[in-house]
Amino acid sequence: MKRVGKGQSKLIFILGGAASGKSQAALDLAGPGGPRAFVATGQALDREMKARIERHRATRSSDWETAEVPADLAKWFSENKHVYKVVVLDCLTLWLSNLRGRRLDGLAVSEATEDLLHAIRETIARVVIVSNELGLGLVPATKPVRAFRDLAGRVNQQVAAEADEVYLTISGIPLRLK
Repeated sequence: MKRVGKGQSKLIFILGGAASGKSQAALDLAGPGGPRAFVATGQALDREMKARIERHRATRSSDWETAEVPADLAKWFSENKHVYKVVVLDCLTLWLSNLRGRRLDGLAVSEATEDLLHAIRETIARVVIVSNELGLGLVPATKPVRAFRDLAGRVNQQVAAEADEVYLTISGIPLRLK
């Protein structure tokens, strides 16, 4: 699904493990320009997550406008397609978790991902998407966790296929794959 939209978007996809430096790499690769939006999919449902969100927020300069969008990403991009020059979406894995919380099956998640990619391609923005690479670890012990890992892998493949650039971040170093 290469270049489906009419906009002038550029899509950069950053993968990595937990605490690998993905979010900082995304901010660095987003580059200059503005207006700039940071689209956060995480929800502060407990103290640890609230603290994590605040730590991430503290790393961004004041010229980033934050939008909290736990699920309706395609709608947000469609509504803001001419507003921002730079958008960082952090993170796709939490978005998937939020969609699964809505009881969406794999096909519906794949369609939601296609809708998101189409909406991104309609924008004028340089878009950087952050996601967790869950497939490098041990095989999860339970069926639901294995299913989520597999779903995340399929969605990551969808996004990587559409992306102009793909990076894997290890120990704070983004390695360009595409």
